[in-house]
Amino acid sequence: MKTVNHWIGGTTVEGASGNYGPVTDPATGEVTTQVALASAAEVDAAVRVAKEAFQTWGQSSLAARTKVLFAYRALLDAHRDEIAELITAEHGKVHSDALGEVARGLEIVELACGITTQLKGELSTSVSHRVDVAAIRQPLGVVAGITPFNFPAMVPMWMFPLAVACGNTFVLKPSEKDPSAANKLAELAKEAGLPDGVLNVVHGDKVAVDALLEHPDVAAVSFVGSTPIARYIHTTASTHGKRVQALGGAKNHMLVLPDADLDAAADAAVSAAYGSAGERCMAISAVVAVGSIGDALVEKIRERAEKIKIGPGNDPTSEMGPLITAAHRDKVASYVKGAADQGAEVVLDGTGYTVDGHENGHWIGLSLLDHVRTDSDAYRDEIFGPVLCVLRTETYEEGVALINASPFGNGTAIFTRDGGAARRFQLEIQAGMVGVNVPIPVPVGYHSFGGWKDSLFGDHHIYGNDGIHFYTRGKVVTTRWPDPSEAPAGVDLGFPRNH
Repeated sequence: MKTVNHWIGGTTVEGASGNYGPVTDPATGEVTTQVALASAAEVDAAVRVAKEAFQTWGQSSLAARTKVLFAYRALLDAHRDEIAELITAEHGKVHSDALGEVARGLEIVELACGITTQLKGELSTSVSHRVDVAAIRQPLGVVAGITPFNFPAMVPMWMFPLAVACGNTFVLKPSEKDPSAANKLAELAKEAGLPDGVLNVVHGDKVAVDALLEHPDVAAVSFVGSTPIARYIHTTASTHGKRVQALGGAKNHMLVLPDADLDAAADAAVSAAYGSAGERCMAISAVVAVGSIGDALVEKIRERAEKIKIGPGNDPTSEMGPLITAAHRDKVASYVKGAADQGAEVVLDGTGYTVDGHENGHWIGLSLLDHVRTDSDAYRDEIFGPVLCVLRTETYEEGVALINASPFGNGTAIFTRDGGAARRFQLEIQAGMVGVNVPIPVPVGYHSFGGWKDSLFGDHHIYGNDGIHFYTRGKVVTTRWPDPSEAPAGVDLGFPRNH
């Protein structure tokens, strides 16, 4: 059986703890790989290597860093199909989704390639007599990233390219459910010329996570995952004096007004709710239909959802793949099975779905729940699967109030032809990312990604300007130099003494 080991100091390091976790092909249910689970001592070894590498990398020139990053970008582009295949094999998402994930990660690598302009400081001359003040930004040292299973390549690329571009060294702890993509990213970074020890990958479970959160030589921690874990990461790392950005869960709403193009709204709802099997924090999981359009909108969504082809991710005809594990599949199914008892109308029930020839895969079909109540489990919880809830309100104001009452504030969208309504929505809604006739408003790389309320713990969003500020700290230097004409007697600098 294939074993995924750690990547420390620019080379593969076999696991020493004796503990391994299973990695499953979600399309077959077969365990295809085992991944080494690090002990606290192994995490410490990776941090020590990163700390040593920082002594050189942190002092390296911007030109040296960007040279590596440009080469890295070219290698990622050349190997994008290979990376996507690793994602599909362990996560289960269809190949086109996996390729899209790599492309979005590349956006941040491209941002890192332009780090020279992002790290320019500020200078004020003559703030007083012969006094200048400069503001500069410097790297933190060793920083860590803890990333989720749903985007095993993209989310790491949201973190470490910017971190190393800013002069830090990095220890990545990816999800143990689909670890191979992270190792491939690290191997390509070495091939691009990144010095050994600048990027390290340590696989593991809670033992490894806690070791990073508590390690005295880790200056900052980036995290993406569920809200309960994000809260734990933020509390624990902050207690140990670290800078933290912890992105949590979501319950993203799409408000559909009576004037909206219902065909466009239905298309958007289907792609945003069921794409990547709903396993993404920016999935639309709740549609709020305003006024009399609810029945027509639900019917259009149902018609489209029934046509989605579900199958293995490596089948080019598949539009949606399986869920990551059987346990997660069963948990998602439980929300659908209990929906009717909590007042919902089950328009589509995707539980019990199987694929011929792959009966042991982690399959679930698309589910559509209508007339969902806000006190039901299907609405309150982040399901993280292909389940779309539809809620009804009579007015725009009621819809906004419903959305703002949610404890989550990651992303939201409005579908309307009315510019005035859209303007009100983007100002009144309590969420970090807003789409206007755009169902999944994930910002491009040079803007920052992050939510509000229980969707973010910490002050900084990820990537963009926030990401650069997170991975650096400011320093202000105040300088006074005497005029050369005031040099001590006997020292001739060639300046006139009568200046």
